[in-house]
Amino acid sequence: MKNTDLVVLAVDDDLINLKLLQSMLMKSGNVKEVIEAKNGSDAIGVLKSRNDIDLILLDIIMPIMGGIDMLKVVRADESLRQLPILVLTTDETKKAEALECGANGFLMKPIRNDDLIAKIKTVIV
Repeated sequence: MKNTDLVVLAVDDDLINLKLLQSMLMKSGNVKEVIEAKNGSDAIGVLKSRNDIDLILLDIIMPIMGGIDMLKVVRADESLRQLPILVLTTDETKKAEALECGANGFLMKPIRNDDLIAKIKTVIV
């Protein structure tokens, strides 16, 4: 990974999933902060208020604003177009749509720690 000071925005409506992601990321030694958002709308708010996000981990199926809609908003913003986004979901059928909308990668839930860290290394250069 590019450094040991990554700031990751984790977006998931399930609090347990957020806590698991935070635990895995912090144990990796490459992440200094995990910011949690419970839907795409909240995540967009975080992105507007912070410019230090290095990676987004994004659930697809969420209330208020789902992952696909958030992907479209983020990729439409010139300043966020290059921000790496990994999609996390249980719905295999959403993979192609997420990639078409600008996701950099895809992981099926339940997420394994080794798979998560390996995938992050492929998108953080």
